[in-house]
Formats: sequence, C-alpha cells, structure tokens
Amino acid sequence: MKRKQGKKLKVVNWDAIKAMRRGEREAQQDLLGPGFHATTRPHRSKKTYTRKAKHKKSEAEG
Repeated sequence: MKRKQGKKLKVVNWDAIKAMRRGEREAQQDLLGPGFHATTRPHRSKKTYTRKAKHKKSEAEG
C-alpha cells in the first residue's frame, strides 16, 4: 500500500508537551490565584444592559 505524497509523520514527545502545559498552568495559578481564569473573553456589545452607575448615561448627555 502506497502512502500519499505530502503526508509526513511527526515525532512528538508527549511527556515534554504535558510538562510544559502543567508548568504553564501552575504559573498562571501563582499569578492569578486558584480556580479557572479565561484567557479570552467574548466581546460585549455597547447595547448590553447593565444596572451599574458607571455604565449609565449621565443626565447632562440626555
């Protein structure tokens, strides 16, 4: 059976990858504290309703 042209096998050291991920997780927990912290957050629309005073328009703006 012939192998398709362009397909290459990758040599991966899974132990090294796991160690790097674990180290990154530990460093992140040291920096941000225990628990889950999202690295990216979805964009919030300006139209999203919020009750906080700092987000409300002032009376002067109308």
